[in-house]
Amino acid sequence: MSVPIYTVDAFTDRMFAGNPAGVCLLENAAAADWMQDVAREMNLSETAFLAPHPGDGFDLRWFTPAVEVDLCGHATLASAHVLWESDTLDARATARFHTHSGVLTACRRGAWIELDFPAKREQAAEPPAGLLEALGVRRPLHVGRNAFDYLIELDSEAAVRAARPDLAKLATIEARGVIVTSRAASNGCDFVSRFFAPRAGVPEDPVTGSAHCALAPYWSAKLGKAELIGRQVSARGGTVRVRMAGDRVLLGGQAVTVLRGVLG
Repeated sequence: MSVPIYTVDAFTDRMFAGNPAGVCLLENAAAADWMQDVAREMNLSETAFLAPHPGDGFDLRWFTPAVEVDLCGHATLASAHVLWESDTLDARATARFHTHSGVLTACRRGAWIELDFPAKREQAAEPPAGLLEALGVRRPLHVGRNAFDYLIELDSEAAVRAARPDLAKLATIEARGVIVTSRAASNGCDFVSRFFAPRAGVPEDPVTGSAHCALAPYWSAKLGKAELIGRQVSARGGTVRVRMAGDRVLLGGQAVTVLRGVLG
């Protein structure tokens, strides 16, 4: 069996920045345990698996090295990029993905790719025991929770950048991950964030599209803007353009292919 596989840096316009994702192009659906083995071998925050969907588009599933996840932005961006770059899909066509989170689409907007994702609004919540201690935070401005993650607003970009969470303690929290965010002090963006998901096998994710499905409605409401620019201030860093459209979030990013190979 020879299966094309790629490594793509997403939410960046240059190699060795943004968030690397694996993208595996399948002729037919594969067994979940095999996909998990491939994702573990790739050892990236997520590896995406694409197979033709009966009727239209592609079935898309995402795996971390440890588990399958229900939504992943950067690996979806990387998947669309690979489909167009490999001529699997016409460059003018919209990519349609059938996923555990419903039908997602991606289209080209000049040098950018725009993803159409569901908004994942958070609600104010009491922090569970150990969460703030694991983050080293005493007085957050806000604590919220959605179906996936906790969202913690801090008082400054400097505080977000300085966060050094206890990942072992954070892995005990019942959630996919924890988003830490603040208003931006840097020029050219509206808010900054970081994302930690040790429970899912991802200590710190470089750039997290799905987290912006919560960040977009949160900051849109706070800042009174429908279109914003987010900067994820991980070591690699990356930029996500967000635009609210009702109960959807349009996520804009760029992508660069780093490696092309064959499995098997």
